[in-house]
Amino acid sequence: MGTVTIGVSIAVPEPHGSELQQLRAGFGDAAAHGIPTHVTLLPPTEVDEASLPAVEAHLAEVAAAGRSFPMRLSGTGTFRPVSPVVFVRVVAGAEACTRLQQQVRDPAGPAPRELQFPYHPHVTVAHGIDEAAMDRAFEALAGYEAEWPCTGFALYEQGADGVWRKLREFPFGGSVVPPQAGRMERGSVPIR
Repeated sequence: MGTVTIGVSIAVPEPHGSELQQLRAGFGDAAAHGIPTHVTLLPPTEVDEASLPAVEAHLAEVAAAGRSFPMRLSGTGTFRPVSPVVFVRVVAGAEACTRLQQQVRDPAGPAPRELQFPYHPHVTVAHGIDEAAMDRAFEALAGYEAEWPCTGFALYEQGADGVWRKLREFPFGGSVVPPQAGRMERGSVPIR
């Protein structure tokens, strides 16, 4: 067995997820269709493939102790000039996301991860594209609004093709499910 690249995130539900993904593609972000629209809890992290069951068990425990909370997106922000990113702001649910990501990245857990930058929950809508397109994204979504109840999160794996595929969902307050239950087979159709 080798290593795999995983990530944990809160999916932005429909119709908002597809809408933001299409807008991201329209701004010229070539990665848009390979990345489901999300709020990151664990950024891309390389782990031993053999550790996936332990990661899943840890995530199931975090989710089982969690409770649903309101999420609301409103307006735009940017990490420029430090990082070439334009995002939609998380204006409700940010504290809950911050707590969750700390639990997911627990140093004593199976996927500890130091962050390159301080955690700031957001939904990326443009990354690494030219400045004029970044400006268009920032302006076009300045009035964007969406809200939903966040009821859980999911584990994703990045394929060799760069596409992120959902491995398993973790609903809040659920019972701890055996690691293989609800898991998609490798090579299954990507989330688009």
